[in-house]
Amino acid sequence: MGLLLLLMTVGGLMTASLLLIIAVVAKKLWLRNFVLGGVAIWFVFYFAMLFGVSLFSTEKTLALNEPKEFCGFYFDCHMHTAITDVRKTKNIGDKTAKGEFYIVKVKVLSDARRATLGLLTVDARVIDERKQQFERDLQAEIELGEQPPFEKKITPLESFEKEIVFDLPPDSTNPLLDIREGYGIDHAIEAVLIGDEDSIFHKRNYFKLEEQKRLTYVN
Repeated sequence: MGLLLLLMTVGGLMTASLLLIIAVVAKKLWLRNFVLGGVAIWFVFYFAMLFGVSLFSTEKTLALNEPKEFCGFYFDCHMHTAITDVRKTKNIGDKTAKGEFYIVKVKVLSDARRATLGLLTVDARVIDERKQQFERDLQAEIELGEQPPFEKKITPLESFEKEIVFDLPPDSTNPLLDIREGYGIDHAIEAVLIGDEDSIFHKRNYFKLEEQKRLTYVN
């Protein structure tokens, strides 16, 4: 629905511009007022829908192996990510955490039938209960060895896993991972796309970062 309404808005603006030119050239005051009034009513309706849907949206926390889909402007919704493992440590190779390293294994997968697809310009960051934001520790990630890029293209039903690292302070509670993708122009368009996760004031889907308990076997 959001994409259809946005396309209707763009098409309507193009038609309205043409009618305004005709109204000015032909000096038809009634046509000019009709077009301007129609545009104003449509924009009131559109932004009421945009803010209404966003304000009534709900935040969702995704559990281990629960996928998040990425639709973007084209609404193909074939690319997904999921968290398959979380572990914490003080040291990675020669790197020592200021607080504690969270090593997060992210699975990237596609359910497309034919197309070879990939994520675009992935931004992954952690947000804790106090709304503090933490970027990836790229130097610590180097210590993990070679990793595939988030933007790696994959064929239908193909997937890959990638480990990313965050250095979180000891007092950071309830850390959640937020993953978004797309170029700046994508975010600008999605900001006014009704129902999109990246639209204005829309609640987001986060991944819960909870270390997995591992069993220790004693002979």
